[in-house]
Amino acid sequence: MTASPEPTDAIAIPDSPLAVLQQVFGYQSFRDGQQEIIEEVVAGRDALVIKPTGGGKSICYQIPALLRPGLTVVVSPLISLMKDQVDTLVANGVAAVYINSALSREEMLRHFAGLRRGEIKLVYVSPERLLQHEFMERLGELELGLFAIDEAHCISQWGHDFRPEYAALGRLKQWFPRIPVMALTATADEATRQDMLSRLSLTDPLIHIASFDRPNIRYTLVEKFKGIDQLLRYVAEQPGQCGIVYCSSRKRVEEVAERLLSRGHRAASYHAGLPLELRQSVQERFIRDDLDIVVATVAFGMGIDKPNVRYVVHYDIPKNIESYYQETGRGGRDGLPAEALLLYDPGDVGRVRRLLENSDNEQQLQVELYKLNVMAAFAESLTCRRQVLLNYFGEYQREPCGNCDICLDPPKRYDGTEDAQKALSCVYRVGQHFGVMYVVEVLRGAATQRIREHGHDKLSTYGIGKDKSQEHWVSVIRQLIHSGLLTQNITRNMVLQLTEAARPVLRGEVRLELAEPRLVRVKQKDKGEAVLSRAEDRALFKELRQLRKQLAEEADVPPYVVFSDATLTELARYRPKTESELLGINGVGMRKLERFGAAFLALLRRQE
Repeated sequence: MTASPEPTDAIAIPDSPLAVLQQVFGYQSFRDGQQEIIEEVVAGRDALVIKPTGGGKSICYQIPALLRPGLTVVVSPLISLMKDQVDTLVANGVAAVYINSALSREEMLRHFAGLRRGEIKLVYVSPERLLQHEFMERLGELELGLFAIDEAHCISQWGHDFRPEYAALGRLKQWFPRIPVMALTATADEATRQDMLSRLSLTDPLIHIASFDRPNIRYTLVEKFKGIDQLLRYVAEQPGQCGIVYCSSRKRVEEVAERLLSRGHRAASYHAGLPLELRQSVQERFIRDDLDIVVATVAFGMGIDKPNVRYVVHYDIPKNIESYYQETGRGGRDGLPAEALLLYDPGDVGRVRRLLENSDNEQQLQVELYKLNVMAAFAESLTCRRQVLLNYFGEYQREPCGNCDICLDPPKRYDGTEDAQKALSCVYRVGQHFGVMYVVEVLRGAATQRIREHGHDKLSTYGIGKDKSQEHWVSVIRQLIHSGLLTQNITRNMVLQLTEAARPVLRGEVRLELAEPRLVRVKQKDKGEAVLSRAEDRALFKELRQLRKQLAEEADVPPYVVFSDATLTELARYRPKTESELLGINGVGMRKLERFGAAFLALLRRQE
């Protein structure tokens, strides 16, 4: 095990924030918002700081720690995060230590002695350690300057990673009412922000919410159909580049890492089931560029300031938008281009949902299921990925980003103003008290007892959308949420509510363009084929039949063994252009995709 660093070479601290920034940390100027935050906290004010990964959160409490008299206590959830932060501070000549279970008894006693002598400026501890009675007694004997709570979203019941031990941190203000408290996190929606402020009892805090936009990251989603092969092809296109591959289970981590190693890639596993020494070794080798790829569960990467991660792959769907955003944000921290690739299997959503449902905490389960549904909606979205992400965090963007798979390979679009007005009006007419599926049922005129009991079958919006499918209206409402015209209120069972941005659309003052829902699957007709009404579709159907005959002859099989007429009908109607879209057609399975997909896609792409 690597010994904890000793703050033996502490330097003299300058007396101004800018001088500390330049002389201690080596940066010439502050990033947006940092100077105001630092000056307010140095003056003794509480603060809530929300900055994205790579946005410079640590500086916001490290500089006040050096400028305020006394000890700064930093609450940190992971040993690996503590170690990385302390290593960096000690390397900069700052007197910092961590106290956790990784230390020997001798190291622990030495650090406590340094705290008593006032030689240490920052100490990193876990919330569990901080709240131990013995530790609190030790703190009560010291001069304290600041409490900094990192990953502060963990304190909120609405947060994506609620931890009961974090919730108890609200008592800090009772025990140390005159010591400023700074809460920091990379991701928090509005409900989580308000909950953090309330639980921590912050006094007149400075609230700083930075932009969540990371324009250098390209967001791409690919439907997963043979995940390991897709990953191997992708990584082969990134020779010598550093990347992180996130998997949902330890077993999957080890399987993926082994396949990468077998192809000659410098890769290693990282998960909580491995010995601490091995995890620390993997982390350090990755930071030193002795490893190109770390295959890991979600714990890896928190607090690790490695600037040259060029790609982040999610092999499985994350549980929530916050985790996805935070993990993708570990790519491109140097501001250079980076890629975020998500391999999406709709079946994974059900698997994750079943795992979540093992929870005994009913309220927390509802929050986690809601956030999983939002993540699934993001994956199935036809709206610019960056718009969806930013709008989720309340940073509404009207223009698409031009740097995601939706923008670079856009779906067909149409004038969706009328559809939007119908959906928004229906949300308003039902009193903004119901969720997505209920609103869709009202729009489509469903004859349900619940609708009759509420009298919503008498509304002017009842049945005005019956000419369109349920999937169509779900897609429209999702796009309205992603575009910031509707919100889902997590504190009220995810009911739909209008935003101010909806008013001009409802009044007809602005035109709204929506993406045509990619409804690839259709119900099978009795005869196994759908009627093609457009002449160009019928002409394409003939070309598809000719290609099918050619491939059948080459394979020495009957034509229907290649694809049925019903499948050709769907191909002619929906004209898929990618492998994932082709897999959405009835009758196209994995094997047929491998054998015949390339030929049919080549024909379909020539129709553009």
